[in-house]
Amino acid sequence: MELERLLAHAVGGEGAGGVGQRGQAEGHGVSPDRRTKRGPRLPVEVGGALSRVNRSGLPSGRAGPHRGDVSLSPIGAFARAHDPDRFLCALFAPAEAREAIFALIALNHELARAREAATNPLAAMIRLQWWRDAVEEVRAGRPARRHEVAGPLAAVIAQGGLEPDDLIALADAREAEAEEEGLATEEAFVAWLRGTAGGWSAVAGRALGASAEEAEVLRGLGAAYGLAGVLRSIAAHAGQGRCLLPADRLARAGLNAEAVIGAPDAPAVLDLRREMAAEGLTALARARRDVPRGLVAAALPAVLARRDLARLARGGALPQGRGVGDRLVVMLAGLRGRV
Repeated sequence: MELERLLAHAVGGEGAGGVGQRGQAEGHGVSPDRRTKRGPRLPVEVGGALSRVNRSGLPSGRAGPHRGDVSLSPIGAFARAHDPDRFLCALFAPAEAREAIFALIALNHELARAREAATNPLAAMIRLQWWRDAVEEVRAGRPARRHEVAGPLAAVIAQGGLEPDDLIALADAREAEAEEEGLATEEAFVAWLRGTAGGWSAVAGRALGASAEEAEVLRGLGAAYGLAGVLRSIAAHAGQGRCLLPADRLARAGLNAEAVIGAPDAPAVLDLRREMAAEGLTALARARRDVPRGLVAAALPAVLARRDLARLARGGALPQGRGVGDRLVVMLAGLRGRV
């Protein structure tokens, strides 16, 4: 089955299991009184970011109209340092939910680096289990682990900002990255995208009050961002001795994981990247994007996905970091409240 059809099905949110559907079936979702009814009001931090973007491409630390210092919490600073894309998106979450989104960004970073930081697949699985145990201990009422992410995450969980089952599902989805044989099929590849990058968007949406259906729409949009990230990172993954592209798709292109790792800039690899990016872009263009304004922070990564996939589909080179254009498009989409 072609990636375009698989991803279009996923982005459309039809029939896919996961966070959103479990919440609907088991009454595990956010209660209606937690839903954000209004659109995101422009926080002081975003006002400063719009009026002044510093050389690193991150929002300025000074407030716009009030000229006062805006101090990020430690977990917010961690999110900004390790995932500036999602950090910028998180600034458009309502102020009362922003710390939860920052904690979710930080956890996602720790889960994503489990395989990268490990010397072997077993060590990666141990790292993932460490995070599952950390979440379960908070659920059981035990003290938070002494860790720069585990501590703030525990506080958010204890306050009801994030659901433990949702976080454990994010860790479970990362197990596919620890498999030595890699992702065998496009179906497995898309399931992995939906569980990881897509799972992040779904869980972020639930923290903002998304319904089950809305969380599944967000999951698909997040999966598109994940696809763009994988295609952007082929060379970086090769440098780590990894290839996250599906084996069946590689085989159809006359490739295998070893060939990609050995020569990530080979013409056949670049052709496959263009092809997959074009399919993802088509799927994203057909996707549902009708999420309420109050959930826009969870949907904004799709704005960057659209730009990245378009560049890759044209065969263009991607900059190492985000340019001003990328950041401004995210900010404008956040202010409009739609993607």
